[in-house]
Amino acid sequence: MKQYAFETAKKTYPRSADTYYYIFCAVLYRLLESCRWKSLPHGFPNWKICCCHYNAWRTAKDGEASVLDRILRKMVEPERLINGRGRQTAMITVDSKSVKNTDTAEEKGSDAGKNSGRSI
Repeated sequence: MKQYAFETAKKTYPRSADTYYYIFCAVLYRLLESCRWKSLPHGFPNWKICCCHYNAWRTAKDGEASVLDRILRKMVEPERLINGRGRQTAMITVDSKSVKNTDTAEEKGSDAGKNSGRSI
């Protein structure tokens, strides 16, 4: 994580590796909890600093993966290999209706534009 964090660091204000660790933890917290930056708990660095680093880390340069993508890949791939799974994940989207329908979906088909009759 250190090597990636220092790639985007500004040269004007030196930060220790511990500070980058706490900033990264704040970014993970925000991604997991889906909260606003201003709603970060008090144990994390200032939300403006975390937001600035997140924006720098998620930006990809010239066709390369972003810093955040590379860090998360380095964290996830070893765990997947330990669990006997492939290195890369397969991405799918599943909603509650399709999970309930899996037994009969081949027989009936699906109509995405169908109105269920319920009004909200």
